This record gives sequence, C-alpha cells and structure tokens, in this order.
Amino acid sequence: QVYPVESGGASVQAGAPLRLSCASSGYTASTSGRTWFRQAPGKERTFVAHISWNSANIYYAESVKGRFTISRDANNTVYLQMNRLKPEDTALYLCASSPKRGWGIPSIDEHDYWGRGTQVIVSP
Repeated sequence: QVYPVESGGASVQAGAPLRLSCASSGYTASTSGRTWFRQAPGKERTFVAHISWNSANIYYAESVKGRFTISRDANNTVYLQMNRLKPEDTALYLCASSPKRGWGIPSIDEHDYWGRGTQVIVSP
C-alpha cells in the first residue's frame, strides 16, 4: 500500500469534531513525512498540516492551528483530529507522502504519493 488511503470524511454541523485517517504501508511509509492538504471546489490546493518521517517536526496552517492535531501511530497511519469545525473547513482533504528530511514544510512538488481524498462538509 504505497499510495495513501484517506478515510473519515463526513457531513457535520459547525463546531463538531471529526477525525481523518491516512493509511499507508511498506518501506516508504516508515521513511516518509506525511502532509494533509485540502481543496475546496474551484479553489487551489492548500496546506493544512505536516508530520515529519520520524514525527519529530509538526507544522500547521495558521487557519487550523489550535483546532487541528496531526499524529502518527505504530502502523504509520497518520491522523488529523479536527475540532470546532467551521464552514470554511469544507473541502476535499488529501493526504500525501514526502521523502524530504529535516525541518520545514515540504512543498507540493516535494510529495511523491497522493491519496484520492476524503470529503469534509461543514454546515453553518
């Protein structure tokens, strides 16, 4: 399972929590960082959160800081815990792997494997 597989998307009311999962396996799963992006209809793909290959470095977009939490378990499944959701969070959430090492947020071009996405809809 080299390509990430996202799950957990749903339609919820504003203020609700939701947890997304990004499953992956194999050699690259344990040696790659993982990033959550999101893309609303007709808009560009934007960065949400990143966790490095060894989980030592974690980054968030300013718009989700304090509400979203990214984490990784022993099976290299990466999670995105989303709290106090807002209508502006409505988007297709995509998970991607990056071979980049070190500090900083990998750019879109620094990701090699992408999932198909899971839809999150937040009603006012």
